[in-house]
Amino acid sequence: MIIVAGTIRIPADKIEALKPTAEATLLATRKEKGCIVYSYAFDVLDKGLLRIYEEWENLANLQEHLKQPHMGPWRAKLAEIGASDRSIKRFEAGAGEQL
Repeated sequence: MIIVAGTIRIPADKIEALKPTAEATLLATRKEKGCIVYSYAFDVLDKGLLRIYEEWENLANLQEHLKQPHMGPWRAKLAEIGASDRSIKRFEAGAGEQL
């Protein structure tokens, strides 16, 4: 399994402007082959910090995701609203264990 996790800084006054594009991206991505989890969440204590978390069955599925047409509007919207401090990493993991 591949895990993608990270953060992007969103100007606080642009959060609402991002939400429709974020929702469209989430809905399209969650239908993709190999997508297990795909989510965005704003940090409760750090307004404007968008947390990203994804789980993919394998690297090929993730690589295919990055080429999908719905990723273009997402990237364009992030640039338009002045998103910054992007820090996203990919990890390889096993199935995990319940805690």
